[in-house]
Amino acid sequence: MEEHPDWFIQLDHPPFPGYSFTGQNLARKDHLSTQIEDHYYDRSDASVVFKHTDHRDGRQRYTYHGNDGTHMPWNDTAQLDFLQPEVREAVIQTILHVAHNFPIIRFDAAMTLAKKHIQRLWYPAPGQGGDIPSRSERGLSQSDFETRIPEEFWRQVVDRVAAEAPDTLLLAEAFWMMEGFFVRSLGMHRVYNSAFMNMLKHEDNAKYRQTIKNTLEFDPDILKRFVNFMNNPDEETAIAQFGKDDKYFGVCTLMITMPGLPMFGHGQIEGFTEKYGMEYQRAYYDEKPDSQLIARHENEIFPLLHKRHLFAGVDNFRFFDFCDQHGHINENVFAYSNQHQDEYALVVYNNSYASAEGHIQHSSPFTAKMEGQKLPGQKTSLAGALHLRNRNDCFTVFYELRSRLWYIRRSMDLHHKGLHVCLKGYECQIFLQIHEIEDVHSQLYSALHDRLNGRGTPDIENSIRRLYLEPIHAPLGWACHFDIFKQILNQQKSNPVSENLITDISLRYSSAIEKLRGFETRAQFLPGSDQLIQDFRDNLRLASTKIRSARASKPKEIIEKAEALINSPNPVLPALWLNLIYLTPLLSTDMKPRESSHILLDAWELDRVIQGNVKDALGNIASFDDFHDETQQYLRIMLEWLPRLAKIMTDKASRKSSLVLLNDLFQDATCHRVLGVNTYDGTV
Repeated sequence: MEEHPDWFIQLDHPPFPGYSFTGQNLARKDHLSTQIEDHYYDRSDASVVFKHTDHRDGRQRYTYHGNDGTHMPWNDTAQLDFLQPEVREAVIQTILHVAHNFPIIRFDAAMTLAKKHIQRLWYPAPGQGGDIPSRSERGLSQSDFETRIPEEFWRQVVDRVAAEAPDTLLLAEAFWMMEGFFVRSLGMHRVYNSAFMNMLKHEDNAKYRQTIKNTLEFDPDILKRFVNFMNNPDEETAIAQFGKDDKYFGVCTLMITMPGLPMFGHGQIEGFTEKYGMEYQRAYYDEKPDSQLIARHENEIFPLLHKRHLFAGVDNFRFFDFCDQHGHINENVFAYSNQHQDEYALVVYNNSYASAEGHIQHSSPFTAKMEGQKLPGQKTSLAGALHLRNRNDCFTVFYELRSRLWYIRRSMDLHHKGLHVCLKGYECQIFLQIHEIEDVHSQLYSALHDRLNGRGTPDIENSIRRLYLEPIHAPLGWACHFDIFKQILNQQKSNPVSENLITDISLRYSSAIEKLRGFETRAQFLPGSDQLIQDFRDNLRLASTKIRSARASKPKEIIEKAEALINSPNPVLPALWLNLIYLTPLLSTDMKPRESSHILLDAWELDRVIQGNVKDALGNIASFDDFHDETQQYLRIMLEWLPRLAKIMTDKASRKSSLVLLNDLFQDATCHRVLGVNTYDGTV
């Protein structure tokens, strides 16, 4: 304004007689005056111009404020006249100057400088009326307008920057559904995608799905240039538009898993509700971060942001229709897959209050690129996008992030039927770690697939392992039912435990051990059948005899202790006793105790079966895994050290051997964990 006042759109008189300019002079030089129209100060009007006076020659100009024609003039701006070639060149030179100093440039309200909007706002064609008051009188015919500005300004900017500052990223804020035009026709590197926010907020799902389909058919690379967001300083906050619940997190998931650049607004993660403008020097609301909202971002959103490498590309992005049982497309459901190297992902989101059930099988058409050539009209299936084999002995395994469950599907079914999905209102499912397993020999994945029947499992490997060990776990579970243990503890009379009961339990135990012997070659270390069964029967009798003899001397106290053991709030105690009865006969005399316990507890997980029976009987165990781990660490020590203790008891030099045993025991890492022993910098 000081050096080139003629570069701006202006009049030599006020466009409306009611305007007055008596306020503060905002100019920085003494020979100039710049005054905002008076009614701005009392907010009773919004003038389209401000007054500019050069006191050297007394000339007065009424220069237009910047204006997008939708709200009111921006009273801190002056509108350049882009019909003047020297103005366009000056702005381009300024952009290049910035580009040589900064790698990224953001153009605010860039859509206002598209030719159609320069004409609509400032030089409307005759009969169009114009969107800015007083500008219809200064309109131009279409031919005159084209003569004055023959080329799109932003096209010139992109080409000049590419030639003179090629490492610069140009990012445009372009609303009014011009995102595609800015990318396709003007070549802008990144563009704000307001359609994402507006259409998903209003649940214009069919329109937005069609927008994605159209882009994929024209050029999928365009999707990479969109900046997807849920709010910005010109819009209401994300919380005001989408809330704090499932719809917010569903749309936010789309934002961070679609190709393009996700953009979080100010205070979005914290849940702030104040519309925070760029002109604010401080917040006016005294808001505190919503800890629950932040925690949900940490659980559901942030892990996906760490996988942007998987979602950002378009070469393997495939968009699918979600069809119900009648073959009708449910336009409310967004389903798409992507791939980075050998890593795959599938995202399914229902942007509607109504629930949805259907299958995902066929992709929408897309344009592929091969050796520099475009191949339009390409289609694929979900199985094709995930590169699955059409074989009955191949199974696809995937992890659903929100439920934290693993699922297994037969690959051939995915080829022929697609993936069946059920979604509640605003529910989102994200499938990661998708991989295929060939199950030719073991048939374990086939058996697990049939057993789960579509349901998920917390740990697919553990489920396979449980299935693998089932031939030995089931007989042992039948042999060590907790009711039997209760019968031993509940001996109220002086009689020993019934021989019939011991015989019945021993037969079950013998059957279980025979299954174990035939399970795998490592079972060869087990003691002979006769010795093993005899030791087991002795354990049962010993447990009964100890209780009986103790009760004979102190019946009341022992009965109370036995009952307390059965009803103990710490289930580890009865679990340990039952484990020792059943597992100590299996310790081999030809193998080190640690090796034997490793096979029993780690390879075969026999203790898990016994602990499972204890859990089923007591029914008051909150976390089986915690209970199992605590029991196992005590059990591991006992199984590894009881044989040495038994040897010491028969050794005449027991005192010396006991000291050696105690020293070795305190060096054991498992014992350290149980006792809470820690060593740091040489200090225990």
